Amino acid sequence: MSSSDALKADLTLVVVTMLAAVGWIFSKESLAGMAPLTFMFVRFCGAGLILAAVGSKQLLGLSADGWRGAIRSGLCFGIAMVFWILGLEYGQHLGVGAFLTSLGVVLVPLTSWMMGMKPPRSSWVSLVIAISGLACLSLDGEFVFGWGELSFLMSALSFSITFVLTSRASAKTPAIALSAIQLTLVGMVAVPIMLLMDDWRLPATAVTWGWVLASLLIATCLRFFLQVWAQGQTTASAAAVIMVLEPVWTAILAAFWFGESSSGMQLLGCSLIFTALLASRWRALLKVLTPLLPNFR
Repeated sequence: MSSSDALKADLTLVVVTMLAAVGWIFSKESLAGMAPLTFMFVRFCGAGLILAAVGSKQLLGLSADGWRGAIRSGLCFGIAMVFWILGLEYGQHLGVGAFLTSLGVVLVPLTSWMMGMKPPRSSWVSLVIAISGLACLSLDGEFVFGWGELSFLMSALSFSITFVLTSRASAKTPAIALSAIQLTLVGMVAVPIMLLMDDWRLPATAVTWGWVLASLLIATCLRFFLQVWAQGQTTASAAAVIMVLEPVWTAILAAFWFGESSSGMQLLGCSLIFTALLASRWRALLKVLTPLLPNFR
């Protein structure tokens, strides 16, 4: 892999984090005219079917073990997304919600430990920093810890389990096939809850459909396609560090689009959570920075 290819891949991953952040805006706007679980079904089943068409040969060639691993990770991903969409519907602050959801990365080592794996010591340091960030948020007089914020935290916990299951499944399943199965299952997980709880009628306005299609095509299909390509062209350590940018972009976009503002204590809490994200990936960060250090001598 040449340095120019690696640079293109890294820049593409930066774009991926921006698309992920834009996806928060698209989804929030979609929920203004569509019930949350109905939106989740349309967005993820639609994206999953498109990726299934692209990766049909990979799907047909999957082994039984590959299917089992993809289904397990997809079901867990679906549960995580149900909590996320409920957080998006009921949360008070989009930027804070993005940082709460990003705690899933910090919780991965804890989840791994509970599943019988031994995480590095740095994981516990990042967890302490993250808890300090949560404490700052909860101590802030303007921060409301309601159902939306609890849903974001539950989605973070579910995402951490999904990360572990996906890392196992990816060893047996091609990336596009795995993404197609996961995204389709995310949509299907929403169906029984949608039929019981949601007003599952489709939106009547063209504006809402525009936001839904933007979520499906740009924030889901295009994002996952670029992410799969870029991760295959760069190192895992570089990708891990770049993907930390998502909650930062989301907070910036939420401030611009919805006029959200944060108090000093909220900014401190979010900064500590961002520091915890970097601490959880410090080995990857060192691998990225070490080759650059001689240039500053």
